[in-house]
Amino acid sequence: MYIKKEIKKNMNKKPFYAQGLRFSCTRCSSCCRHESGFVFLSRKDTELLAEKLKMEYTAFVETFCRWVLAPDPVSGEVSRLSLKEKANFDCVFWDGGCKVYERRPLQCRSFPFWDSIMRSEAVWKGLDCPGKDRGTFHGPDEIEAYLGKRREEPIMEREA
Repeated sequence: MYIKKEIKKNMNKKPFYAQGLRFSCTRCSSCCRHESGFVFLSRKDTELLAEKLKMEYTAFVETFCRWVLAPDPVSGEVSRLSLKEKANFDCVFWDGGCKVYERRPLQCRSFPFWDSIMRSEAVWKGLDCPGKDRGTFHGPDEIEAYLGKRREEPIMEREA
């Protein structure tokens, strides 16, 4: 009986962002530089970037991308397509600013409205970003749209 009540309670629970959140990118570039990380790409991301750089698709992938092992809840590990990094861990497209800003990948466009951040208020509060809780108001429908966009444009994967 107790378990059923808990499940029902959680099903009716609104997300912490139900009243919306404030966020405005300050273009500080902290999320683009100085730390190793992955910018995972969808097929649409790679096509838009290749077009922006006036490159053939395959040449773009060979020049600017890499396959990386990433955790997967089902298989344990999966190989996902990510942008390369420079030796100092800057994004391959960062040079005094984003050189592909108008065609930047979904992961960059949708920050900080990622499943991994929106899963809990504690994660949101722990986010170290100067744009958090400032500037533009983003309603819950807009946040849900960002979250849904990743489902529409999944990260490219191949067998590990």
